[in-house]
Amino acid sequence: MSVRERLAIIRSNIDEACHRVGRDNNDVRIIAVTKYVSIERAKEAVVAGVADLGENRDDGLLQKYEAIGKEATWHFIGTLQSRKVKNVIDKIDYLHSLDRLSLAQEIEKRATKPIKCFVQVNVSGEETKHGLSSEQVLPFIEQLRNFTKIEVVGLMTMAPYTDDEQLLRRCFRELKQLQQRVQALHIANAPCTELSMGMSNDYVIAVEEGATFIRIGSALVGEE
Repeated sequence: MSVRERLAIIRSNIDEACHRVGRDNNDVRIIAVTKYVSIERAKEAVVAGVADLGENRDDGLLQKYEAIGKEATWHFIGTLQSRKVKNVIDKIDYLHSLDRLSLAQEIEKRATKPIKCFVQVNVSGEETKHGLSSEQVLPFIEQLRNFTKIEVVGLMTMAPYTDDEQLLRRCFRELKQLQQRVQALHIANAPCTELSMGMSNDYVIAVEEGATFIRIGSALVGEE
């Protein structure tokens, strides 16, 4: 199945989810996660109408950026080592994995423009997942008040890989509640209006619970 055909299915599912909960489908952005596919497949996604591409390794992002460039909006969605910040920070538009002060300090040092960042939250508490605990989020964002190259546009989480719909909804709702608490602080560089949550297996539920960015890999571009 082509990326265009897969995209049509995903957009239809998003439309139905938004209709069920009274949301505007224009408020949901699809990120094609291209980390497992070729440059050609990533280009196919752009041609099909996907404006946002996500990579989780610096070398993969740089290879695709060299081939595609500003035709796409670039999202770094994996753990970013501080020593690799200088390689990618001025290529990306969004970072979905801000989870420690040392990383924020390196971005502040290296970036030539403000970077839209999502603070990564380990809502589920799984040991295998990166991110701050829910309790750490507000104190962490308070520490970023005076950073000029960090704009906390929202929060990001990875829900457990499960068929338990109620567990998924609890995770997504907790992130939504946290996002609203950050918004209420009215910090200039932390508007925190966005939610990056939902992947190929759970994006419909994430949309119903308020996701504004969904990160779709296998369901959209496959796994070449």
